[in-house]
Amino acid sequence: MTFRHSAAAMAACLLCLTASPGGATTQAVAIQDGDGPIATGQTEAQSDTQSEELHAGVVDTDARNIGPVTNLPLPRFVSMKSRETNVRRGPSLTHRIDWVYKLQGMPLEIVAEYGHWRRVRDKDGFGGWVHYSMLSGARTVLVSVESLDLQIRPDPRSAVIARLQQGVVARLGDCLPDWCKLQVGSHRGWARKSALWGVAATEIRD
Repeated sequence: MTFRHSAAAMAACLLCLTASPGGATTQAVAIQDGDGPIATGQTEAQSDTQSEELHAGVVDTDARNIGPVTNLPLPRFVSMKSRETNVRRGPSLTHRIDWVYKLQGMPLEIVAEYGHWRRVRDKDGFGGWVHYSMLSGARTVLVSVESLDLQIRPDPRSAVIARLQQGVVARLGDCLPDWCKLQVGSHRGWARKSALWGVAATEIRD
């Protein structure tokens, strides 16, 4: 059994920039985030309607890409509801545990369904089978680059309000073709979609 993505190993470091009236940076404050819950609310199975709306545009919804259990698109992104989730080799409690995810709110991609089980994979391509009750339809993303600017507007020339380090988990809001709106703690802003894992490149959200 291997532990992956623990809160301690992936502490989300947020560098907050406070700007003076003239636009110069006057203070930098380091904040540790990721110890508390990110995704809240209903389980993936309890929020089918919400999840279907959230995943609109992720994949073509033809017969080959529809989950046989939920009738939702495959693949699709969800998040980890629990603080600790066992990832099994097959879709039952009799199968051995290969991984234990320990980062609440972490985005995961569902690639298959069987009864009450969902086959998921993480950013690194590791995964297995997880009981549906451990998943949430609430959307989150993972910062996949070393440092990512969180900006006031979806414009590379706009002011930077925070810098997110690699591994930070953020709540996902609206998405344009190249930008997504994120929330990390009390900080909200826009970030480049290409620097995020947990949202499809063609996904538009409003």
